[in-house]
Amino acid sequence: MANTISYRLKILFTSIFFIFSFIFAFLPFYNAQALTLTPIRMEIAGDPGQVLSQEMTLINERDNEETYYASYANFEAQGETGSPAFVNAKEGLGTWMETVESIDLPANSSKIVQVKIKIPANADPGGHFAVVFWGTQPPTTDSGSVAIGAKVGMLVLLRVNGDVDENGGILEFATKDKQTFFTHLPVSFYYRFQNSGGDRIKPEGSILMKNILGITAEKIPANPVEGNVLPGSIRKIETAWQGKAGTVGPTDKDNKNFFSKAGYEMRNFAFGYYKAKILLKYGTGGETASGSFAFWVVPWHLLILVLIGLSFVLFMFKGGLRRYNKWLISKVMHGNYVKIDDEEYEDDDDDSENDEKPKIKSKAKVIKSKKTSVRSI
Repeated sequence: MANTISYRLKILFTSIFFIFSFIFAFLPFYNAQALTLTPIRMEIAGDPGQVLSQEMTLINERDNEETYYASYANFEAQGETGSPAFVNAKEGLGTWMETVESIDLPANSSKIVQVKIKIPANADPGGHFAVVFWGTQPPTTDSGSVAIGAKVGMLVLLRVNGDVDENGGILEFATKDKQTFFTHLPVSFYYRFQNSGGDRIKPEGSILMKNILGITAEKIPANPVEGNVLPGSIRKIETAWQGKAGTVGPTDKDNKNFFSKAGYEMRNFAFGYYKAKILLKYGTGGETASGSFAFWVVPWHLLILVLIGLSFVLFMFKGGLRRYNKWLISKVMHGNYVKIDDEEYEDDDDDSENDEKPKIKSKAKVIKSKKTSVRSI
């Protein structure tokens, strides 16, 4: 029976070995590195009828020569994450742009190409958004759509100058999951910004952490990724009051036991009641928006250890003070601590103010005489 099991195991391992050998021998592998574009986002402005020109760099990071083809698409906001949704460029900015149709890039090389934008004379003032794609598949002839395949693109955010309505505001501001009690940093925040105007809005500003005394404990950027909010959309922007460990919370090691948690709270320390106040500016006219949210940070694991430590120190101090008092009383009771000197009370002055001193002196002599009698016995 044992020999049969051993034989079957050998057959199984041999089969697995040959399967993996086949895969590694015949399965084609592709270099994960591909095309890189810079910049990845272009923010420009122009007047109706104007022709704009911008440069972009294509970098082939493959180990072989590649031919890349250009294509265009418009994009709009998708949800509240800031991710764009691309649509075929049948009109709008996607049809106003042009560059070379294709470009040959040797292995591990780069080239600079020009992208021209011809703004129509009748273009509507406000924001227009598109993307220049580069991929290994040529575009189809179906109304400027692009073939399915791997491609990368540069976002183009164009503002056509003119009378543009700029309206927006904060719909909601709070901590993540609207949590109001924390034991340590980081504290993550989010706010939802609505753009009801005609052009993109890039909120700029800060979030101030004010303690219970109204003193600013920390100041963090409100839009660290410099994200834009497209017209007619709402975007959720996140940021965080970071500790020394950054935006991540405690790891499994930090959560291992009570002392690990206390140590993490000490490294990412904050304590007390805080009110976070967000102050934003946006638009060309310097419009403002604000909001606030209150929360507590109480590192209770660390506080328990501190209280235990203070209790131990207080206990030791009281014990030491009690022993010192006993020692002092013992010294006094045995007469070895205070010595009375007869000469201390001698005074040749006959003033009435010193009439009490001879009495004290005589009392000292009595005490001395008693001590002498005791010694004689």
